[in-house]
Amino acid sequence: MRLGEWTNGKREAPEPLEGNVVATVLVGTIAWAALFVVQLPFYSWYADHDHTWWLWTCLTGAGLGVFGLWYVRRREAAIQAARARQDRPDRA
Repeated sequence: MRLGEWTNGKREAPEPLEGNVVATVLVGTIAWAALFVVQLPFYSWYADHDHTWWLWTCLTGAGLGVFGLWYVRRREAAIQAARARQDRPDRA
């Protein structure tokens, strides 16, 4: 199959996957935080070998995960509120 056959617009896009987004982001955030905590005792070794960015990458991942948790929780609440408004009969 040639690339043009994939990108010519004749193929339908698959349905988006719906899952527990909050749990997914939470697991990722915990993983980044755990990696940071596990590497923290070895800070001097990382500093001696110019690898301290590994620690800060883990900390940044955990921080972005906290922001992601806030974001996806608000998104889920907005989706539920929209569904509730849609299901509610109009009061006229």
